[in-house]
Amino acid sequence: SLRVNVLEVLKDEGFIRGFSETERDTGQSEIQIELKYHEGDPVIKEIKRISKPGRRVYSSVKSMPLIRNGLGISIVSTPKGVMSDSSARNENVGGEILCTVF
Repeated sequence: SLRVNVLEVLKDEGFIRGFSETERDTGQSEIQIELKYHEGDPVIKEIKRISKPGRRVYSSVKSMPLIRNGLGISIVSTPKGVMSDSSARNENVGGEILCTVF
């Protein structure tokens, strides 16, 4: 699912320690996220949703913005899957900017 793909990117980029998905009795799945801290402060300071159902935001690989001068990341949904903005640049693909993380 999209949620799991976004969590994979956050884990690969070092923003969270990990996550686990469990199925509840009601048939719904529940995701437990293990947050990461650096000297007592949370690693994730801000998550901003960029693309919304009513207003989708797309970016070509050339016009993909740097988040906080490269300290943060954008999570991008591309034809090659969900990835960070730096991975999208390396793969030379653009896509829908889902959110920014700092």
